[in-house]
Amino acid sequence: MDGAVLVTGGAGYIGSHVVRHLGEAGYSVVVLDNLSKGFREAVLYGELVVGDTGDRQLVGQLLRDYSIKSVLHFAALTVVPESVAKPLYYYGNNTCSTRSLLACCQEAGVAHFVFSSTAAVYGIPPEGLASEDSPTAPINPYGTSKLMSEWMLRDLAAASPLRHITLRYFNVAGCDPQTRIGQSTPNATLLIKVACEAAVGKRESISIFGTDYATTDGTGVRDYIHVEDLADAHLKALRYLEEGGNSTTLNCGYGHGYTVREVLSAVERIHGKPLSIREEARRPGDPPTLVAHAQRIREVLGWQPRYDDLDFIVRTSLDWEKKLRARLGRGWQSNEA
Repeated sequence: MDGAVLVTGGAGYIGSHVVRHLGEAGYSVVVLDNLSKGFREAVLYGELVVGDTGDRQLVGQLLRDYSIKSVLHFAALTVVPESVAKPLYYYGNNTCSTRSLLACCQEAGVAHFVFSSTAAVYGIPPEGLASEDSPTAPINPYGTSKLMSEWMLRDLAAASPLRHITLRYFNVAGCDPQTRIGQSTPNATLLIKVACEAAVGKRESISIFGTDYATTDGTGVRDYIHVEDLADAHLKALRYLEEGGNSTTLNCGYGHGYTVREVLSAVERIHGKPLSIREEARRPGDPPTLVAHAQRIREVLGWQPRYDDLDFIVRTSLDWEKKLRARLGRGWQSNEA
């Protein structure tokens, strides 16, 4: 497997979709995942190595043994409330492990690095629209842990031959249209995933947090991107670096948003049944609107999204939840609701 691509966290939701795209494109792939959040069966291509990204001996050995010149780094904890409750856990797992990974990459002469970052680095943009040049002001340890990793990567690239692309995700949703893999994260917090779980009976209800925002219907607005389009962006980012492209940071979103009520209405429409919806107070730190300024990724990578359609995003998410229900049976409800 000379010249394989290393994908950390490649057994997780987004990473597994990217691994599938890499495999289908003919890349040799090595996946490093400790399976704390990922799933062995989600790795459809390449070789899975079970281990931690922060294990310098293991990572160094993989980089040498497989002559790896490109790394795609997804491994991270991502639940915002948990990061607030356990900040050092997030800084240790996300920031410190990234620092360890980057040290290994420098020692092994890795040439290309694609980093999975987040719109959480922006905090609460004043107008609800974030461009790559917007001030970074994260409001929780998750966002800060990712921003610190961005800084380390930027500074290493300035001091070495390593070139990188940092991709800042907005709200990722949807699943493989053929339902081979999908989002299986227990106790998920992302709206479309949670709403589809409620639709199939995994949750008794779904909550709207805040109904008095200055938006069209009083609920928060987010920019939702289908995971397939996001995976394609990673493939294009890697090829851009392989072709000599310069280091850069790019937003991953569609450039427009939907309210919470619009999303829930789409789930009800596609599922054909109403949801049990609870209205609750705003959560601290939730921006009224968070939408990507997403022109740069189109210009730099030639990226053109294929699935910019809320109904399609919801339909693939719902198909996956139905598949999980059929696979696991009704015994799941009390365990993960």
